[in-house]
Amino acid sequence: MKTININGTLIDFSTPHVMGIVNVTPDSFFSGSRKQSANEIVDRCTQILEEGGTMIDVGAQSTSPASRFLDTKEEAGRLMPVLKLIRSEFPDVILSVDTFYADVAKESVEEYGVNIINDISGGQIDERMFPVVAQLNVPYILMHMRGTPQTMQQFTHYDNFIQDILYYFSERKAKLNHLGVKDVIIDPGFGFSKSISQNYELMAYLKYFHIFEEPILVGISRKSMIYTLLGITPEESLNGTSTLNTVALLSGVDILRVHDVKEAVECVKIIENVRHYID
Repeated sequence: MKTININGTLIDFSTPHVMGIVNVTPDSFFSGSRKQSANEIVDRCTQILEEGGTMIDVGAQSTSPASRFLDTKEEAGRLMPVLKLIRSEFPDVILSVDTFYADVAKESVEEYGVNIINDISGGQIDERMFPVVAQLNVPYILMHMRGTPQTMQQFTHYDNFIQDILYYFSERKAKLNHLGVKDVIIDPGFGFSKSISQNYELMAYLKYFHIFEEPILVGISRKSMIYTLLGITPEESLNGTSTLNTVALLSGVDILRVHDVKEAVECVKIIENVRHYID
């Protein structure tokens, strides 16, 4: 059984977990996820937990290609007051921070007890990230991306698409393990450095990522692979999101990172009941 260690407690994935998104940014691609005031942030976290989410992922930097790239100081300035607020209101919640800066990761864990570091760059933007995560001794979400959020769509050519991504994970996971990082979560990186057709190919081959014997996280919530394909907006993409979350669950993923927690929890419950008869 796959597990991660959170402050000495083993979290298992016999039932998939749902991670709710809190964006403390004015320019997230999905307007419904942008939370700025203290009341909005507390209400959002309350909603995530009441709807069945077991993890909260907080990000202060938009990953949209059109977004502005924040430096370490700007990101920390947005993020730290929010982490302080969430920790004071929800002291026991499993808290993940979405950052590619080692210094932000370090402060988040040491000052506010953040439990998981979620790095969309896989340690490529800040080369100090891997050793710092090893020092912090927290689980690390290793995502696949090429370039930066601003340049990633220039890097969608692959010699062998699925094989290249699998090699990326094998190489970077080996580096993490060598440094002593024990808990690695694999995120294939839907929407990052991938065309729409490549995203669907990746979804079709998700089962291949079980070779790493680590928990797998999928984040496709309201992304362009849905709304561009269907000719709709992010605000209209809930049904498409639930459809792809269901496909991902059928492929055995362990964490769904979502804006819409209630609907994702319902997907988990339904698929788990189906699996009861086929496993």
